[in-house]
Amino acid sequence: MLSADETHASLNGAWRLMLGKTDGLRLLDLSADGFWNSFFAIVVAAPALIVGWVGVANEIGDPDAFAGRFSMLIRLATVDIGSWVLPLVGLALVAPRLGVGGRFVHYVVASNWASAITAWLMLPSALIRLFLPPSNAFSGLVSLFLFALSMVLTWRMTNAAIGKGAAVGTAVFVGMFIASLLVLFGLQFLLGIDVPDYTSA
Repeated sequence: MLSADETHASLNGAWRLMLGKTDGLRLLDLSADGFWNSFFAIVVAAPALIVGWVGVANEIGDPDAFAGRFSMLIRLATVDIGSWVLPLVGLALVAPRLGVGGRFVHYVVASNWASAITAWLMLPSALIRLFLPPSNAFSGLVSLFLFALSMVLTWRMTNAAIGKGAAVGTAVFVGMFIASLLVLFGLQFLLGIDVPDYTSA
C-alpha cells in the first residue's frame, strides 16, 4: 500500500497532466514498482465508484431483494474494473507496433491515477442519481457535463503522457475509449446487465 504522500504526489502529477502540463510526469513513479503501484488508484477510486454502483443497482436490481441488488453491485464492479484494466492489457500488446512502446509505462501510470480523479469528478452525478430518477433533465445534464469534462481532461492527459504530438495522442485516446466501450458492453452482456435506455422515455 502506498503512503499518503506518495498517493498525493501521484494524484497531483496526474492532475497536472490532465491540465496539459507535462511536468506532471516528474511527480509520478515510472519505475517497475511505480507501474504496479499505480493500480492502487482503483482503491482510491473505489468509494466514488461504489456510490455509482449502488445507484445503478437500486435502479435495475430487484428492489425487494437485498441479495439481488448486492449481486448486481458485484457485477457492476466487475464491469467497471474490467473496463479499467483490460484495455490497458490490450494496449500492452499493440503499443510497440504503434510506436508508443517507450511511453507505455508513462501512459499506464498516468492513466490509472487520472482514472481515480475522474471517478471522484463523476461523484456528483452519482449522488444526484441516488435521489433523482436518471430520466430527470437536471440529472442528465449534470452527467453529460461531467462526462464531457472528464473526456477533455483525459485527452489532455493522454497527449501529455504519450508525448508524441496531438495526432498520436488523440489516436491513443480514441483507441482506448473504443476499447473501454467494447469491454464495457461485452461484460454487461456476459454478466446479464440490462441498463435501461432513459433517452427514449
